Amino acid sequence: MRHLRLFVTVADELHFSRAAERLGMAQPPLSQAIRRLEKELGAELFDRSQRGVRLSAAGAVLLEEAHELLAGEERLRTLARRAADGGLGTLRAGVPPDTTTAVLSALLSACAAHAPGLSVDLQEVTTEEQVRLLSSGGLDVGLVHHPVDATDLRLGPEISLDLGVVLPRTSPLARLPEVALGELSGHDLVLFPRAHAPGWYDRILDVCRAEGFVPGRVRHASNPEFLLALVTAGHGVAFDQGPVARKEPRVAWRPLAGRPLALHISGAWPSGRGAHPAARRFAELAADVLARDHTATPWRDGVPRPPDDSPRPWSVVYG
Repeated sequence: MRHLRLFVTVADELHFSRAAERLGMAQPPLSQAIRRLEKELGAELFDRSQRGVRLSAAGAVLLEEAHELLAGEERLRTLARRAADGGLGTLRAGVPPDTTTAVLSALLSACAAHAPGLSVDLQEVTTEEQVRLLSSGGLDVGLVHHPVDATDLRLGPEISLDLGVVLPRTSPLARLPEVALGELSGHDLVLFPRAHAPGWYDRILDVCRAEGFVPGRVRHASNPEFLLALVTAGHGVAFDQGPVARKEPRVAWRPLAGRPLALHISGAWPSGRGAHPAARRFAELAADVLARDHTATPWRDGVPRPPDDSPRPWSVVYG
């Protein structure tokens, strides 16, 4: 390719001295390089005479092909740089099963805007499974719930999401503007299976016990719809950021007094040199999306409202 670039410059100038000056090199090495190219191709590329230098028939054909080859080389270099920067190829990304449709849509849109040529293969995977797949090479990046074993992993910006309680709409606690954990005493609790995120699961129960809420029974629900069904049927209360509860008019979401439960989530990717170049940016984009999503109030119209049978008027201010 270097010899082709030299040839094209000489063909443009049709003068070896001017071509050498343009290339910033001496004329003898340039003439020798063209001779080597001609020998390799088995054809004279220039007609040299006392009257000057002209392209030969073979040189004229090569010049047209050389322009295409050099343009193709530049395209390859550009593609290689984009791939090295994480702008091309496929990024295998894990997200928790409880990730909302709104967050997934916003995250994919952000990725498409940042790197249009990158294909993001989203997979619904629990935190525990994500850690395993990130270590074994099955995933390039993931969104994990803390606390988590981050050995051999790099972590992106951490987002803290306050959790409230999901109650049956008919519960007396649904009339309160906010609920203390201790007021849930006697209720069963609906949680995700411990195997999904052991550290976060244990942390929830530890905080509940410290605040005076010891569930009569812990029921498990992997699917948000099943979780809502259990709460609606009176089989317990659940903790959520709010969006899940908005789907079901028969339940109510209330903030927890003192905000004792906060979900901490961040992007994670392998720390080795073979990490996907787009992993860090994905983690940053995910943090931005989660932070924006968390600013949306879980109450309709952006104003906290009591249940229909609660006394009016009243107002609440909460963080």
